[in-house]
Amino acid sequence: MNKDVLEFVTFCIGAVSRRLKLSRHEVYDRLKRSGILDDYIIPCYDILHTFGSGYIVDDLTDFMKKKGVLVQ
Repeated sequence: MNKDVLEFVTFCIGAVSRRLKLSRHEVYDRLKRSGILDDYIIPCYDILHTFGSGYIVDDLTDFMKKKGVLVQ
């Protein structure tokens, strides 16, 4: 993973954490456990990083709900 991807992953975790009012550690665990981190965020970095932060957070929280790691 290069520096740009790592910074994007960090941004995603922080942004979702703020939206959901969960710790960054908890968001990381949920993204990792569900496969969203390794199977979606990292491989799709080239496309995802071009979208605005609101879209990214909405997309990730929707995906977390579909994967069953977020109930809201």
